[in-house]
Amino acid sequence: QVQLVESGGGLVQAGGSLRLSCAASISDFRIRAMAWYRQAPGKQRELVAGIIWSGSPRYASSVKGRFTISRDNAKKMVNLQMNSLKPEDTAVYYCNTDPPLGWSLDYWGQGTQVTVSS
Repeated sequence: QVQLVESGGGLVQAGGSLRLSCAASISDFRIRAMAWYRQAPGKQRELVAGIIWSGSPRYASSVKGRFTISRDNAKKMVNLQMNSLKPEDTAVYYCNTDPPLGWSLDYWGQGTQVTVSS
């Protein structure tokens, strides 16, 4: 059974920072590529940052240089440090494998809301 629990979201002013965490109950976590996704109202879910088993990251162009993804294989955790936040970063943030395990609700956690005020 897959369980993904995201936390750390909140309301922050533009220019501020947040750190998101994801506890992933997934088999073979150590060898899986993981990622953070986000979905803003009226928009499709998009990949924000990904990280492979060795720690090598990739980022969407919109967040490169501002966000940092990391993982702790021993704890089965994936983190996203978000700096210099912008109002356009406002969305619900989710973690999942990269690519996702699936698109039905069974394969996703509840997400964590990030709201950036201008």
